Amino acid sequence: MRLSHKVAVVTGASKGIGAGIAQALAAEGASVVVNYASSRDAAQKVVAGIVEDGGKAVAVQGDVSKADEARGIAEAAVREFGGLDVLVNNSGVYEFADLAGVTEASFRRVFDIDVLGLILVTKEAVARMNDGGCVINISSLASTLNLPGSLVYSAAKHAVDGITYVLAKELAPRDIRVNGINPGLIETEGSRAAGFVGDARGESEFAADVDLGRAGTPQDIASIVTFLASGDSNWVTGQSIVANGVQVV
Repeated sequence: MRLSHKVAVVTGASKGIGAGIAQALAAEGASVVVNYASSRDAAQKVVAGIVEDGGKAVAVQGDVSKADEARGIAEAAVREFGGLDVLVNNSGVYEFADLAGVTEASFRRVFDIDVLGLILVTKEAVARMNDGGCVINISSLASTLNLPGSLVYSAAKHAVDGITYVLAKELAPRDIRVNGINPGLIETEGSRAAGFVGDARGESEFAADVDLGRAGTPQDIASIVTFLASGDSNWVTGQSIVANGVQVV
């Protein structure tokens, strides 16, 4: 139980990678705030699973891109569990289009949630952390793949990587560690809905490009998060860990 007596917030935790992270942190003893924007039933299901397994969790609604709601997410951790030690910035959206297809609305949607939301929640969470806290940003391999059609999403994840490096230095005097994880393709509800995994053609094309021969799972990322959140990584900060099964680019 590496995270006993720790309190964690996971944004965008109603499904996919976020749900897997929330479950893994709770399994290591953390009390977890399961944040969601609109999927209340899914978030409550994640909480129910954690509680059934003997853990502690609560679902908290909040749009990370709105300052008041970002503050409410951080305040909920203190109100429900008495503190805040670990923040996992997982909330994110993506849209794919070539340059001609980029609109002001699509740009703002991605950057408001993926970048501004991360900053707002981190600001509020860090203000409530004791020295020795931990921030983990879920970025993406898209920040370095340079894939045509990923202009806005790639730019947003570049920003997330940059934020990780800057805040690692800025918060080091308080012994607050800041790290990022850059996953390759992970099999989730979203990646299946987008057609990246889940059909024979997509699976075979993806497997051909990954040395380990499979898509990642939320649990693959969650295990890295638990390492970064625990004392096992006390001297690790300012890092972006690539988890892609050695995906050929």
